[in-house]
Amino acid sequence: MQRILAIVCLIFCCSLTHPLIAQRTVKGTVFGNNETLIGASIVLKENSKIATTTNAEGHYTLSLPGNDTEYTLQVSYMGYTREERKLKPHQPSGRIDFHLKEDVNNLDVVVVTGTRTPKLLKDAPIITRVITASEIQKVDATHIGELLQSELPGIEFSYSMNQQVSLNMQGFGGNSVLFLIDGERIAGETLDNVDYSRLNLDNVERIEIVKGAASSLYGSNAVGGVVNIITRKVTEQWTANVNTRYGSHNERRYGANVGFNTGRFSSITNVQHTNDEGYIVVNKDDNDTTKVMGNRTWNIKENLQYTLNKQIKLTGRAGYFFRERNSQVASQDRYRDFSGGLKGVYDINEQSNLELAYSFDQYDKSTYLLQDQNDVRNYSNVQHSLRGLYSYTFNNKNILTVGGDYLRDYLMSYQFRDNGDYRQYVADAFVQFDWNPTEHFNVLTGLRYDYYSDNHINRLSPKLGLMYKVGNCSLRGSYSAGFRAPTLKEKYMVFDMANIFMIYGNPDLKSETSHNFSLSTEYTKKYYNVSLTGYYNLVDGRITTAWDQALKGQVYTNIDNIKIMGVDANASAKWPCGISTRLSYTYTHEDIEKGQPIVSQTRPHTATARIDYGKSWKNYGFNIALNGRYLSKVTADEYVSSTSYEETVSVTYPAYSIWKLSLTQKVWKGINITLAADNLFNYVPTHYYNNSPYTTGTTFTAGISLDIDRLFK
Repeated sequence: MQRILAIVCLIFCCSLTHPLIAQRTVKGTVFGNNETLIGASIVLKENSKIATTTNAEGHYTLSLPGNDTEYTLQVSYMGYTREERKLKPHQPSGRIDFHLKEDVNNLDVVVVTGTRTPKLLKDAPIITRVITASEIQKVDATHIGELLQSELPGIEFSYSMNQQVSLNMQGFGGNSVLFLIDGERIAGETLDNVDYSRLNLDNVERIEIVKGAASSLYGSNAVGGVVNIITRKVTEQWTANVNTRYGSHNERRYGANVGFNTGRFSSITNVQHTNDEGYIVVNKDDNDTTKVMGNRTWNIKENLQYTLNKQIKLTGRAGYFFRERNSQVASQDRYRDFSGGLKGVYDINEQSNLELAYSFDQYDKSTYLLQDQNDVRNYSNVQHSLRGLYSYTFNNKNILTVGGDYLRDYLMSYQFRDNGDYRQYVADAFVQFDWNPTEHFNVLTGLRYDYYSDNHINRLSPKLGLMYKVGNCSLRGSYSAGFRAPTLKEKYMVFDMANIFMIYGNPDLKSETSHNFSLSTEYTKKYYNVSLTGYYNLVDGRITTAWDQALKGQVYTNIDNIKIMGVDANASAKWPCGISTRLSYTYTHEDIEKGQPIVSQTRPHTATARIDYGKSWKNYGFNIALNGRYLSKVTADEYVSSTSYEETVSVTYPAYSIWKLSLTQKVWKGINITLAADNLFNYVPTHYYNNSPYTTGTTFTAGISLDIDRLFK
């Protein structure tokens, strides 16, 4: 016993003169634009697990282990450039404030879509366009279609049959562009497009867009590109927001967000309701009228996050979507979606990370008969998916990523014989290596294998991305393979098209494949950013419908090669005086052989432009923005008959330009008022057609948003 007491006394005495674990505490405040930043991230660069965020007053406190080591504090906040500060060995505890500068080109934004691992935008070898929350606020769009058309050239949303929204992105349709929410697929399709009204923009932190084939990471449907919507996470102790907007044609939008963060547990709930009653458009040439159908929607989302310890973080999510469309006098179209998921992230150590996730999504369509008050479900797409992702970092700079997915896909449809149903199972495995031999050179390689149980379809998809930095220039080049497996609808459809002809599926369809090549150069200096990208796509086996004389109907089939090539050019600037501007232009050329059962309706020249000016004071701030988009005319060969691809007539669709002026004001603490005039120069088509904008001229909207928590801070 005496020996044990002697050892304890010896340890105690030694600790008085030579502490076993010496700690120092750093405190401070993070500022941006002369305002404190709530939720700014402070990370110890040498050990990313030692981190914190600023509180409601913009203050932070961080305890650092050891007193004889040099450390680097790294501070970041969305929309601002990162700042680092070194702490010398034996430097005493004290106060360190940070004054972040606005990131005028968003190059310090962390992106994940192009590589599936976090990477600064300026260091991403895969060309990625980011639309931030502040840019979304300036556009004041309700859903993803409005935003993308305003911000990106080469994208056109239009009406297809039965006024279903259809996408064309530089020659690729909606079934070739993969839409994700926080990296997760979404179920359902409406005439080869997802239901874009599901993708509302309330509570969105940023949107990442990768053009070109991305099948090596995401598999089928990513043959033309990926759009990833990243939702906002709660960093403040509590938040609450209510907002509303009213516009022409009696358009109404109401929203609310409630969130809290206790440190280990956080939650954010989002509710949005929209209602528009529809309106009439009139063709000037023949006075023919068309009723644009009205819609009402409910969108409810919940996101929960629990930090079990410094290594394990769990995220749960759930969502419900409802849309009702006034399609007929005696009936209404209804669309519902139920979604949920659970994800766990395990930081095994400083070098390795493991992510496991489960996702569920069910999208249903039904016809509601008003007289009988009977809701008849005639379509259901249900997806269950499991995913595993492991990454290991070598030498603090080279990242190996391996992963796999398993998907169960079920489809019941009125387009199948006797409202039948089909199912298939999809499995994949992929590997990617992000190699950084020097700080100026980056190589990204990847390979993915996909297997579809229906007809045992399998595919290998490789990619290679290179990036070299010299001075203020970044040079990028990439090759990527893409593919799109035929859908269950395209294989087994038996559908009577309005008593005109039948459409039949084809169980022997092969996958669409593509080879995508791109070269780009980017120049960034101070307030300016300029980029130029050239791309070439060789698409083989595109799936479309062709007339079958024996069946006397349309049949899904694979067609010969299509070549899609073009150029993207972007220039942006932001000056300290508060003025910023952005000009983007895209040229697209589709080479389709004459006689193929498909024609090009892609507009060759498109452009978007934005100029805005803003100032902010203590209790008032404003931003006035002018956004415009231009789409050139396009001449297309249209078929005279649905049963022949020999006789065509040349039709020219006119060019048009639409501009939007919006004024956003911050009035005392958390009150924001937005006023906007869309189609400022009152463009009205002479004749309304599929890819014509269904506008009646200039429209006006007014909205107000109240951050309730700001009133008490």
